[in-house]
Amino acid sequence: MNARTDLPALAAIRAIEDEMLATRHQIHANPELGFEELATSDLVAERLQRWGYAVHRGLGKTGVVGTLVCGDGQKRLGIRADMDALPIVETSGRPWASRVLGKMHACGHDGHTTMLLGAARHLAATRAFNGTLHVVFQPAEEGMGGARVMIEDGFFEQFPCDAMFALHNMPGLPEGQFGFITGPAMASSDSATITVRGKGGHGAMPQAAVDPVVAASAIVMALQTIVSRNVPPLDMGIITVGAFHSGTTFNVIPETAELKLTIRALRPEVRDQLERRIKEVVHAQASVYGATAEVQYDRRYPVLVNDAESTDFARQVARDWVGEAGMVPNLPPLTGSEDFSFFLEKCKGSYLLLGNGVGAEGGCMVHNPGYDFNDRCLGTGASYWVRLAQAFLV
Repeated sequence: MNARTDLPALAAIRAIEDEMLATRHQIHANPELGFEELATSDLVAERLQRWGYAVHRGLGKTGVVGTLVCGDGQKRLGIRADMDALPIVETSGRPWASRVLGKMHACGHDGHTTMLLGAARHLAATRAFNGTLHVVFQPAEEGMGGARVMIEDGFFEQFPCDAMFALHNMPGLPEGQFGFITGPAMASSDSATITVRGKGGHGAMPQAAVDPVVAASAIVMALQTIVSRNVPPLDMGIITVGAFHSGTTFNVIPETAELKLTIRALRPEVRDQLERRIKEVVHAQASVYGATAEVQYDRRYPVLVNDAESTDFARQVARDWVGEAGMVPNLPPLTGSEDFSFFLEKCKGSYLLLGNGVGAEGGCMVHNPGYDFNDRCLGTGASYWVRLAQAFLV
């Protein structure tokens, strides 16, 4: 048992921490990528049915929603956890490490799922709330937009919510501490593939060719001026060229060059501005060098915006329970992205953080092959969901 008794947790949650630990390790050892979470969704559905939830499956392909109604209250609450793993070879060395080569829970979704299951069990056993609770287990958060697919499949029509909440573990934040951000909290995430077309030729006779490598190199450098010279200095924008592919050998000028970009912003208007300027700069720079360019621009995850009322409520739940010492009330926004943003475009709510630890214990950043969710936080996270549900559904 790895639980930390000095981290806050409800006594009833402490009593089931061994089971939660076993569940987390089972999910971690058997990771499934986005829209492939068959075993994980089977586990979630079986537990929820056993505890008395009405279980709906199939939204977002492998998503699971459990609904529990208590009393005559009219308020409706949604709490979401993500279930998918990442295509990474695990190197953590844990006894419960991934048994599937090339797949691992490198972002802590195994912990998120387990904490919400623990809360769901306690809330079903006690039924100490008044209203409708939806526990939402979402597939494919990692870049595949599982939240968007669930919404397109009719989530809000079938499970209307007055507010929705979710959390993510955060390495670098002291274990068990809660962190809150009001307003824009996580960046939009878009991608672009730029194909520069020139005229191939002999490397010793460049005058007879149109070199797409030179044109693409100029594009890379010009892209760096968009944020520094077009985006207001107090706003955030990121344009990163993550890949540059062209040619195969020393003495041949290739026909094409390809760039792959990730683009981030914390304001929707900056997001729009970045897309417009990238397209303008790419075409203008290509033209300077006698080349042409195509831009395939994919708008992926929108800015995640925590509404003030819901965030104040979530913050106060933590303050009433763990006090100021157990929370960071006003964290700065993050430049990472999260598809819970799709839910928050349709429904007010808030996305909060739970410290995974600092240094050797829990401080390894997510999406790293050595990462592991900090088991000592399981009881704390589950207890927080219980307290939030009971405070909201009164």
